[in-house]
Amino acid sequence: MEKIFYYIYLIILLLTLPFLLTGIIRKVRAYAQGRRGPKLMQFFWEVDKSLRKTPISHTNLSDFTHLAPRVALFSALMIWTIVLFEWAPFILIPFFLALYRFAYVSFAMEGASSFGGMASGREILLSVMAEPTFILMILAAQSHIEISVSLQGAFIGLLFLSLSFIAILAELAKPPFDDPRTHLELTMVHEAMILEASGKQLGIFDLASSIKLSTLLVFLVKLALEHSKLFKTEVLDIYAREFLIAPMVILLAIILGFWESNSVRRKWTWIPEFMGLTFIAILILGTLVKLS
Repeated sequence: MEKIFYYIYLIILLLTLPFLLTGIIRKVRAYAQGRRGPKLMQFFWEVDKSLRKTPISHTNLSDFTHLAPRVALFSALMIWTIVLFEWAPFILIPFFLALYRFAYVSFAMEGASSFGGMASGREILLSVMAEPTFILMILAAQSHIEISVSLQGAFIGLLFLSLSFIAILAELAKPPFDDPRTHLELTMVHEAMILEASGKQLGIFDLASSIKLSTLLVFLVKLALEHSKLFKTEVLDIYAREFLIAPMVILLAIILGFWESNSVRRKWTWIPEFMGLTFIAILILGTLVKLS
């Protein structure tokens, strides 16, 4: 019976978290800026409205323009189910992230617009900088490393998770790596790549992006829960730890909302150096956690 409730819980997370987390981030960001903000489930109605509309495309565009949003959504769903249900090794996540990114970049380049070209270059730069760090995080998640219950272990673990959160911000193109709040094509990454999207295409892209956000936040929470001795007790069994995913992910979404409202984008020349230092720091911290 406990296992049945567990899978029902995972299915509920699968269907609701992408919409709920996006709504929480928007609501918290608006609250931090002194605005009322949209409703929590407003993103669901926006996607539903977009999916009902017929996209407007140029007559010279190829069929891949209509296929790219579906490829992005398929990739996002694959990594979402891998992280949530763990039916495959986490090492497959970078491959589906690459397919997701290929769909976005190909759609942007298909339109042959200057904004799409600039955004594609920035997206590739972020991926080159963030992917090695993300692979290190996956290796840590797939290993049997456990953070000891001590002041030193807690400090190393929190620092490791903080740097992993920075890598996720880079993967999601959030501040300080990008600032989508400006609504200027010259400063955007993901938004500039889908400027040519409309109707159903735009709705699918937005849904895929929200699923990717939920996936990476849940991955970070699982990384914290499964590698800490604090949660390996007789009281908190494997199912009890899984039920902590929802409140901890919601807490991360609230933190991300405040972070977006109070952080600004840095220069692009700063990104390679910062991500290189993050990679080295995570590598060293992973070794210290293994030794602790």
